[in-house]
Amino acid sequence: MRHQQKGDIGDIGDPSPIWKAAPVLIGTTKFEPRSDVRNIMVTGGAGFIASWVVRHLSITYPDAYNIICFDKLDYCSSTNNTAILSDRPNFTTFVGDLTHPDDVLNCLEKYNIDTVMHFAAQSHVDLSFGNSYSFTETNVFGTHVLLESAKKVGIRRFIHVSTDEVYGEVKGGEDDLPEASILAPTNPYSASKAAAEMMVQSYQASFKLPCIIVRSNNVYGPHQYPEKIISKFACLLNRRQPVVLHGDGSPVRRYLYAGDAADAFDTILHKGQIGQIYNVGSSDEVSNLNLCVKLLSVMGMVDNCSTDLGAIMKQPAFRKWVKYTHDRPFNDCRYAVDGSKLRRLGWDQRTRLDEGLRITVDWYQRFGETWWGDISHVLTPFPMVEKGFIVPDFDHRMHDDPMRPGEASPARDSGEKGPRND
Repeated sequence: MRHQQKGDIGDIGDPSPIWKAAPVLIGTTKFEPRSDVRNIMVTGGAGFIASWVVRHLSITYPDAYNIICFDKLDYCSSTNNTAILSDRPNFTTFVGDLTHPDDVLNCLEKYNIDTVMHFAAQSHVDLSFGNSYSFTETNVFGTHVLLESAKKVGIRRFIHVSTDEVYGEVKGGEDDLPEASILAPTNPYSASKAAAEMMVQSYQASFKLPCIIVRSNNVYGPHQYPEKIISKFACLLNRRQPVVLHGDGSPVRRYLYAGDAADAFDTILHKGQIGQIYNVGSSDEVSNLNLCVKLLSVMGMVDNCSTDLGAIMKQPAFRKWVKYTHDRPFNDCRYAVDGSKLRRLGWDQRTRLDEGLRITVDWYQRFGETWWGDISHVLTPFPMVEKGFIVPDFDHRMHDDPMRPGEASPARDSGEKGPRND
């Protein structure tokens, strides 16, 4: 197979040589190849989590599977993420748009696709508040286009990648949510992902399309575009610029290292059952504020001898590097999923948060400034979309102390809802 598709869809060009100096990062799992899987289309394959899966499958199963990376190369994608695979005969890049039926069907038919792993999505919650139409277009309509095309060609396995955010908020002390829980999304991003799931389930019920749905906790690690909290804060601190927490930094999230996520998707590809939903859960739960402490500690920027968060927050170094700005009037305090169903298939979390942060910080210190080109515009607390481009919003004010829930920054209109840190 050729390593890139040119001509009628587009030319991806030559990736920056920076990738040659980067470590080749993949998962750890390896299974007996499936006899009913040969040609795998991975949508969004040049993005973050999907590129981990693309690298893992291409390198781990060189003689068993052909991997077709379908990507429109949006702002958060990079050909650097898959450039190490460019000379492998089982890897191909196809540049196309998920919302264009001709692109999708062309790829499916050209490469005789039998398996789809659907990662492509607009995923930055912050942007969904001011640019929600594009989330509906990509995440709902794009998924619909892919499902209809998959139905036409007779796909054997369709793995749809969703998010734990479709469940909505889980209060502290409440039980982790299993896969059968009611969906209650609270923002345009999670609502679009829940709607996409409904489309997937409708095609499974109406047309017997063989589908699996996967809902994961927050994933972090090398290769993540620096718009999410860990990658963004690592890049800011590497520039010796303060990080800015929304509100008081109290929202809690669970974090899963990207290598473990790649293993989870490999496990589901090989052992997951058609018609099932799988949560991918992490045991590493931390507030945004505590996450800042961990990042500062990894980078040697605070004295972490104390385990008292209050004492650490009083350190001059902490107050120098951590600032606050207003939050939205409502912010999901916590997400929590029960991942026992996937663990019964043999998967488990291998990389704990402290180790994963060390690996991640080291990677961003070495490659974060140049991997995607100029990233300055996304390191602001409130990025926006103007004419299809991500631009910074400088209309915010930083504070030295945490802001109370619902407290508005005087620099912004009190009626405007700001985004959040995940």
